[in-house]
Amino acid sequence: MAEHDQFVTLGAADEVFAIPVCQVQEILDLRPIARLPHTPSSFLGLTDVRGHSVPVVDLRSLLGLMPTEPSLGTRILVLELDLAGRRLRIGLLVDRVFEVTGLDAAQAEPAPDIGRRWQSDCIRGIGRRAGGFVVILDMPRLMGADEGAAMLLDDTALAA
Repeated sequence: MAEHDQFVTLGAADEVFAIPVCQVQEILDLRPIARLPHTPSSFLGLTDVRGHSVPVVDLRSLLGLMPTEPSLGTRILVLELDLAGRRLRIGLLVDRVFEVTGLDAAQAEPAPDIGRRWQSDCIRGIGRRAGGFVVILDMPRLMGADEGAAMLLDDTALAA
């Protein structure tokens, strides 16, 4: 992380996460998502963004959290990520978006060591916001680690 990066802070369940603002193209209100048959649970379908089809994945599912019904605060973050050597535009369904804020890299902590292996490589660090913790996500790694999201990397998967 740079010394004082800017992040979009967002919520899923009762947790607060952050994504580097440079990866976020826009934040959209919830809009129709066209479901596709035989897709993994994290891949919700496609939505239209200014005449372009954008695949949408569910952050809750990526993180192994229980699904929930959308609310008035539900948003789609349109992300542009480098995945497997390709520039990919992806919609990320989140429960709510809080703000764009700076998180001080000097105060960010690494993912905790719990004495055994766990999938912590999708965490860039742990920051703080309003007296609580903020998990700074490494979205390319999180997307690559999820079977359903990895499907988006395979050109033949959407054509099948």
